[in-house]
Amino acid sequence: MLDSSRHRTAVAAAIVRAPRAHSRAWCTGMCLFALASATSAWAQPLASWNDTAPRKAILKFVTDVTTPGAPTFVPADERIAVFDNDGTLWAEQPIYFQAAFLIDQVHAAAPKHPEWKKDPAFKALMARDTAALAAMGPRPVMRILAQANTGMSTTAYEASLRDWFARAKHPKTGRPYTEMVYVPMLELLQYLRGSGFKTFIVSGGGIEFMRVFAQQVYGIPPEQVIGTIVDVSWKVVDGNPALIRRPKVDFVDDGPGKPVGIYRAIGRPPIFAFGNSDGDWQMLQWTAASARPHLMGLVHHTDAAREWAYDRDSKIGKLDKALDDANVKGWTVVDMKQDWNKVFAFQ
Repeated sequence: MLDSSRHRTAVAAAIVRAPRAHSRAWCTGMCLFALASATSAWAQPLASWNDTAPRKAILKFVTDVTTPGAPTFVPADERIAVFDNDGTLWAEQPIYFQAAFLIDQVHAAAPKHPEWKKDPAFKALMARDTAALAAMGPRPVMRILAQANTGMSTTAYEASLRDWFARAKHPKTGRPYTEMVYVPMLELLQYLRGSGFKTFIVSGGGIEFMRVFAQQVYGIPPEQVIGTIVDVSWKVVDGNPALIRRPKVDFVDDGPGKPVGIYRAIGRPPIFAFGNSDGDWQMLQWTAASARPHLMGLVHHTDAAREWAYDRDSKIGKLDKALDDANVKGWTVVDMKQDWNKVFAFQ
């Protein structure tokens, strides 16, 4: 069971750290998530999970690796858990949330870049063509964004992100994007941390984008976020040191890039990994190769009523090869419709 006093302290700290100068919706939404998740956690582990095979597998795995003297025991410093973000910790339909931000940023910068009119990535962004965006992958889109924000300091860029999150709403639910988080996954993150795990985000999304909200929403600090990286350089501006964004993508943390990103940032292989798409496949394969006990999980989007239903043919979050591998190798597949009794806090 979770140490309730520890989690009350963690929740209180998260609320105190929430940004004050931005939107009341930002703070209110994240505080509600933290309190709702913590309340469930105090009652029982993974309260928003039905008592089906995935919950049982997770509870057994955590017991196995945290029981001193057991042959499956794993020391706390090796209990590394990694999670994809889009479609795993929060929703990703009908368009990746960062893509919605990119559209706003690129639209604002477009008058300064007439050459973009011939760029397929620009055309796809302006048309919100999710099929085209998915087909071309993250690099062309990130290149456009890097150009849109060239010369901007990292501090100014972070401020623009916070401003966007304060006012942007999901096109289907009308909720702030930070309310589109899966309650069962918040509970899982808390449960793992209460069991001595260190939790990381490993996503194809931009690292700066996720760092803005990861601590308040997930309890994951900025240094435990691994993502796609845009180049920055040191510069002294008006006598003050600054890091300036440059029009270059340094590293794409997607597909086979995910194990590379984990190796570079953590230096240890994970023993617990969760994703939801083929973009997470190599991360799960690498986790499965660990000499330590390990658990690999996939969130399978099967709930068209409470969320969305999609997998093999989806242009966003396509789950095909990884699902085949999971079925053959016995990985934990979470059927959202069957295995979760709650999806979002606002439902």
